[in-house]
Amino acid sequence: MGVRRLLSVWTAKIISTACRIAGKQGVTLAGKIALKIDPNVLRDLSSQVREKIFVVCGTNGKTTTNNLLCSAIESEGKKLVCNHTGSNMLGGVAAAFVLAAGWNGKIDADYACIEIDEASTVRVFPHFRPDYMVLTNLFRDQLDRYGEIDITMKLLDRAMKMAPEMKVIVNADDALSSFLAIESGNPYVTYGITERVFAEQDTHEIREGRFCKKCGSKLDYEFYHYSQIGKYNCPNCDFTRPKVDYDASEIDMEHGLGFTVEERRIQANYRGFYNIYNILAAYSAARTAGMELKKFDRVLTDFNPQNGRMEEFQINGTRVILNLAKNPAGFNQNISAVMEDERDKDIIIVINDNAQDGTDISWLWDVDFDRFREKSIRSITVSGIRCQDMRLRMKYVDIPSELIADVESAIRARVKDGCKNLYVLVNYTALYSTRGILVQMKK
Repeated sequence: MGVRRLLSVWTAKIISTACRIAGKQGVTLAGKIALKIDPNVLRDLSSQVREKIFVVCGTNGKTTTNNLLCSAIESEGKKLVCNHTGSNMLGGVAAAFVLAAGWNGKIDADYACIEIDEASTVRVFPHFRPDYMVLTNLFRDQLDRYGEIDITMKLLDRAMKMAPEMKVIVNADDALSSFLAIESGNPYVTYGITERVFAEQDTHEIREGRFCKKCGSKLDYEFYHYSQIGKYNCPNCDFTRPKVDYDASEIDMEHGLGFTVEERRIQANYRGFYNIYNILAAYSAARTAGMELKKFDRVLTDFNPQNGRMEEFQINGTRVILNLAKNPAGFNQNISAVMEDERDKDIIIVINDNAQDGTDISWLWDVDFDRFREKSIRSITVSGIRCQDMRLRMKYVDIPSELIADVESAIRARVKDGCKNLYVLVNYTALYSTRGILVQMKK
């Protein structure tokens, strides 16, 4: 068995290196091959983690939350395994461990922080039992892959039952996530924002969790933060927003993002209200595990969003922001983040419909693109495999757009003749190729 583990690790490392040389990511492939050679390699390597294993699940915010949590733990002087790239299915999880192993087939890690696709939890948990799960939120996502949100909740419920001692760090402001954590029987702690942040509410936004999962009644909301995220209770049964253990208050978005939790002021030079939840989730997870986080401010200052999560590039005098937007809730929050920037800006929207994206792109009609009807939006360019569909979607909200199907050509055009402030919003499979284009252009 030791020989098979070594062969598994060595082969994965060689495949990963070859893919990088060829300009491919190759992480998932390396993990899949490693499991083929030694089906027990993930179980064996994860058992070598000296302290605790975290997993991060949820529809939106997994990668940013997981990477922030990794950075926070590293600031405590700990060694860890982390799938930074966001490869979060079984192959990607296996790759995180085999690529972190030495050539001797052993892991030198105090902690592991692993992002896991919700539907993949039931495939990953037989290999190891996490100590903590961070549950960010649950939204409708890729209907042809996941089906309705109830299917995702059932899969997560099965996974939680596989690890009954696992403590869940859950977003209390999401009724779906809270219900799942409460009903699972697992121990749980909560994070959230109890104070009202926005004076006005957009009544057109899609809200998935408006009905009580316990009795079916329509939930009463005191207010919404966005989508179904807010302060709620059921008028007909005992289900209500749980008491919040890590409660963010004194929210400030004038100069980056700021909030107070545990009488500690947190400040980050990020944009997008949703990132308060990502930061709060990472903070809550680390604190739940007993970490003091004395250097958390430095973590946030030094943290460089990667893999297209509000990642910034400077290309020939143009500031380019790349961000992932793969479902209605996520895209609406992207739009909010873009509109927080009051300067003139160009926008490129890239939509693909490959298998990993979900071939059903009807979700585009649930996104509030009409909010782009502002003077500060100098141009909108649609690109990618389904650029014609995206152009039609913009036509229905009376917003003119230019169609340039090739992503690189679209970016080069806007860098050449744009207003020097460019946002590139992409769905899943467009993310890595677009990022590769931007990295090369930056050079």
